[in-house]
Order: sequence, then structure tokens, then C-alpha cells
Amino acid sequence: MAKATITMDELLAQNEQVKPLAQGDIATGMVISVKKHEVLVDLGAGGTGVVPRREVGFGRKLNVGDEVSASVMDEELEDGRVLLSLRKAVKDRGWEEVSKIMENEEIVEVEPFDANRGGLLVEYEGVRGFLPVSQLSAEHYPRVASSDKDEILQRLNSLIGKKIKTRVIDVDRKTNKLIFSEKEAIKDSLAATFSKMAVGDKVKGQVTGVVEFGVFVTVDGIEGLVHISEISWERVVDPNDYVKIGDDIEAKIIDIDKDRLNLSIKQLTDDPWISEVEKFKKGDEVEGTVTRITPFGAFVQLSPSVEALVHVSELGKGDDVNPENIFTLNEKKQFRILDIDKDNRKISLCLAK
Repeated sequence: MAKATITMDELLAQNEQVKPLAQGDIATGMVISVKKHEVLVDLGAGGTGVVPRREVGFGRKLNVGDEVSASVMDEELEDGRVLLSLRKAVKDRGWEEVSKIMENEEIVEVEPFDANRGGLLVEYEGVRGFLPVSQLSAEHYPRVASSDKDEILQRLNSLIGKKIKTRVIDVDRKTNKLIFSEKEAIKDSLAATFSKMAVGDKVKGQVTGVVEFGVFVTVDGIEGLVHISEISWERVVDPNDYVKIGDDIEAKIIDIDKDRLNLSIKQLTDDPWISEVEKFKKGDEVEGTVTRITPFGAFVQLSPSVEALVHVSELGKGDDVNPENIFTLNEKKQFRILDIDKDNRKISLCLAK
């Protein structure tokens, strides 16, 4: 059987059907050479393309024989080759991809590669984006005392390289804006968990932050707060004396406020005030330690769980009576019990004569 032959006219006709490459086009070809500063790509009828190393993409490794898609940066250099960018092609596709992801409300995993005090820097499908601190889950939110910026950054740096499930919440290619949210990715599952919780439930959680006014705890991904007044039945001065970040604790749900739990550690145990107050009677003379001095009087510790008040009206007549001139912090004095109000947990004192 005779071989089919192609005439010159037929070859020219075929070439006329090949659309010439233009700047911005996506060209597909095979890697034919990988050098230190450039990669060469066979584009078939489109000729030979050259990809400068900076346009390959961070961390991407290519081998001879790999098929690649690249964006045309210049359709004809002086040497006749086509200037290509793999990085731009990936980025162009990436913008299309993240737009679809946002439209479809899909959940995607990102790995932060850097952090600043405002949040985490991430990259998805070649497009760099941002995961703000405000959009982190309770598990990852950097709860630190006094909003220490250096400690916040340290906590965020610990998340670099970790996979985080997110949703895209804002895309704007013109301004190069791509924002992710971890909160949005977990809101449905949290809602389901919330629906199973009720006031009075005993729950287990992990301490994620210790601040002046209390302790933040994550319970099954939901943020909870143990106010300083709910840590212990005794007076708490510093929550750090009771728990530290990373501790696993048990607590009782005392209120559910929108998307946060109000918790109590002390209410898991009996109130010792109820038994200790039985030791005292109206008219008794007792020794106590001054724990706080205020313009309206002084607070006195009578026992580990019982605190009483000496009102300023019991210290003398007139408006010029100043409790600070009468008491010294942490000093011990003798007092007399004027009244015990068990319903309101109040004990009134005066100085013993």
C-alpha cells in the first residue's frame, strides 16, 4: 500500500489554520529543557517557549517531558522564542477557581505560610490571600492577656504550616483581594453542636486563653467564657493561679449567649459559703483580714469562703470619713457581726470596741 504524501500546499494550508499566539493566551506544551535560569517548552506549531526561573512558581519542580500550561507574556522575543509564565497561568486559573469556590460556598483547606498581627497569609491555587484574626475559630483565636501584640504574633506563628478548613468570603481580582474565613467553614457544624447543648449541662473543654477577667475555653469548637467570679467559690485575684493555656477542664453551662457559652467551674462543687457561714452569729466578735478598701468601706475575709463588709457609715459620722485612713490592706483586726443575710450572701460588720 502506497504511503500518503502531503504536498507543500497542504502543509501551508495546515499552518494557516494554526492560530498565532498572542499576549495573554494560555499555551500548552512539553518541557524539553530545565536549566538554572530558564525552562524551555515545545509549543508545537507555536514554536519554542522560554520560562524564566522566577516565572516557574515558588517551590515548583519541573522535569523534561512534563506537560505544562503557561501564560504568554510576549508572543515573539528577539530570538524568535515565546516568553511564558507558568506562575501567571496558575494565578489566572486560581482567580477563576476561588471565585467559583466562593459562589458555591465550598470548604477548602489552606496552609498559612506567614503571619502578621492582623492574621495569617495563605496561598490557594497560586493566589495569595489573607485569613484575618477575626475570622479564626475559637480553637485558633489568639486569646492573650492585655492584648499583647508580640504574644498574639507568637500564637499566630504557631499556625504556620497547619491545615485549616476555610470558606472564601471576599474575592476582588482588580484589587488583588482574597479573604478566607475559618468561622464560616465551621458555622454549620457549630450550629448543630449548639442545638444539643443546654443550660445546666456539664461539659469538657480546653483552655485557650487566660485574661484578667476570666478564662476562655473551647468546648467542641465553641467558645466559652468562665468569668473570674465563676472560677472558684473563694475570691479570685488572678485566674492564672488556677488554670493555664492548654489545660483540659470541666465546667457547667450557666448561660448560652448567641454563639458563646457562659461557663462556671465553681458550680460543679457545693458552695462552701453555705456551711462556713453557719460558724458565725449576729453579735459575735471575730477576727478578719482586710482584703479590699473602697470609698464606701472595707471588705474583710472571715474564712476561706466568707467575706464581709464594714460600711463607711459604721466608721464615723460626717462626709469626711475615709476608710483608707482607718484600714491597711492585709491587716488583721477584730470586728463585730452586725447582720447576716443568707439570702443575699451578705454579712455586715463594725469595728469591735
